[in-house]
Amino acid sequence: MEDNTMLKIDLIRLSLGELAKLVVKCVEFIETYSKSDNFWRKSGENSLSDAGDMIIAYNNGLDLWMQRCQDQILERIHPVGDDLGRVNHIEQVVGALDRIHRIESGIERTEEETYINRLAYASGAGLDVSKTCLEDTRVSILLEIVDWVHSTDSGTQQVLWLHGQAGKGKSAIVHTIAKWFKDFGELGSCFCFARDQLADDRHQKLFTTIARDLSNHDPNFRRALGGIVADNSAVYTGDVKQHWQRFILEPFSKCPAAVGGPVVIVIDALDEISDETSRRSILDVLASVGPSLPSNIRILVTSRPLPDIISILGTSTHVKPKSMDEISTATEEHDIHLYISSTLESSEYGLPEKKVTRLAEMSDGLFEWARLACEFIKFPKEAATTMERYDDLLLAIDGSGVPLLDKMYETILRDVVGGSQRILSRFYSVMRQILWTKEPLSIEALNAMRRRFSRTEDIYDVNVILRSMGALLSGTADQSTPVRPLHPSFYDFLTDPSRSGKFSVQPRNIHLDLAFASVRVMQDGLHFNICKLDSSYLKNSQVNHLNTRIKDNIPWQLSYACRFWVDHVQEIKHHFGLAKEIKAFFEEKLLFWIEALSLLQALNSASGYLTSIARWMEVSLVC
Repeated sequence: MEDNTMLKIDLIRLSLGELAKLVVKCVEFIETYSKSDNFWRKSGENSLSDAGDMIIAYNNGLDLWMQRCQDQILERIHPVGDDLGRVNHIEQVVGALDRIHRIESGIERTEEETYINRLAYASGAGLDVSKTCLEDTRVSILLEIVDWVHSTDSGTQQVLWLHGQAGKGKSAIVHTIAKWFKDFGELGSCFCFARDQLADDRHQKLFTTIARDLSNHDPNFRRALGGIVADNSAVYTGDVKQHWQRFILEPFSKCPAAVGGPVVIVIDALDEISDETSRRSILDVLASVGPSLPSNIRILVTSRPLPDIISILGTSTHVKPKSMDEISTATEEHDIHLYISSTLESSEYGLPEKKVTRLAEMSDGLFEWARLACEFIKFPKEAATTMERYDDLLLAIDGSGVPLLDKMYETILRDVVGGSQRILSRFYSVMRQILWTKEPLSIEALNAMRRRFSRTEDIYDVNVILRSMGALLSGTADQSTPVRPLHPSFYDFLTDPSRSGKFSVQPRNIHLDLAFASVRVMQDGLHFNICKLDSSYLKNSQVNHLNTRIKDNIPWQLSYACRFWVDHVQEIKHHFGLAKEIKAFFEEKLLFWIEALSLLQALNSASGYLTSIARWMEVSLVC
């Protein structure tokens, strides 16, 4: 009896030995490759698939050995004495198996993310906590939105459209909502449109960006999305309706029924998509949101009440409209009073309570007007006191019937630009450069471009204008922050002559200036192996710290010039001088430009750019 038991124990020992070898082999395989920074990128999709097959094979083998050993031990071995040590050994093996499963999960996630990262993503379009509401303001409407998010009523619309005129504070409200739900782990995505990012085609990236954000929020959604993207040509189209169907609805349809709390998706400033045709596709999707979306999803949208948006979102039974005009006058004045008091609360800028109340009443519910009023009062001008600045403001706002924001913009511009024709001329030139660049540039980059303008009278430091415009533009206080209008309404004001009068800014020759500047920046800055790569045989994805190399070696103005110079040229009918410089650039720097486009992930545009420029050059060189 004892010999028979020892024989069985020896057989088990052999089984455990083989099992241990298999565990060690499996762990070594997974750890060796998963710890290599570039392995999965180097291997490509086929290697990812092969690795997954090997992991499954290892797991199947481990499961089989484990089951056989456990069956023998539990049936024939009593856990006493030395046998207890063998049971402990089995527990160690079980622990190793658990480790294997955890590593396998990490590899599966890496494979999923490799596919999901094919989807276009709008960087910089997310939540901005600096835009949230001041504490104790907008309380009633914030609570109303929260109640809508948490409603379990089967008749609750899953889309809420918050609309109102420019300056009412819509963005502050939805960024506050986004931050609250992010803090609770219930923010699925926050996507903000911006007028100065039109060249980025953000509208085409809306639902792919939301899909990627949702994949980080929900593992089930991530697994479903990864499988769908792996074999889907819609990845490479700009059709937002296909994106919604394939990358939002389809993954949700493959996920378990919704459990737990809500998932909030914020889409801010939809009206900033300037092309109505592009906007229409997104509006059609939002207006049709219904039972196909999980019941816990809530989509919060903001915009001005433009006619095309009203006609679609305002009439859809699937959308809950909410107007900012529904907020009572008393509530708006209370909130704006708090804002003004908080902004001017220091002894340096303090105003008597009656004066603060007067400003709140004058604001007509426009937070942007209140912000500008505070900036005007705080801005030092000819040693004026706070009360004198307050009086100057009231004197300028004369009740002439001009819209409040327009009058405020005019008042501030008269204050900072003055009546000098030289300053006004420079104001036009600098603002043209800011408004018609395809993406916002820093002061440093604006100056680098301006130094290559074709007319010497336009070559000066943009700070001569921007240093006084902090109330209207961001990025005026340092050299590296993008300069852009703080509020979209300022862009509208400047570009509409009927509203801005003598401060109206029109494009004129700005595209010619920017085209010359871009070509000259590239001619001066491009050269072989610009990022000092160690080998030309590696893919970009295989280069360590490539983003840092790009940042260190391709300055902002050069990156801009490489990506957008053709866009500016296309705005010019023909120009012999520019064509000559482009010809010289192609003869000397064409390959270096293509190398830079590759590093900047814009190489897919090169073919179209070259075709377009070839046609343009044919005309310009003979003129």
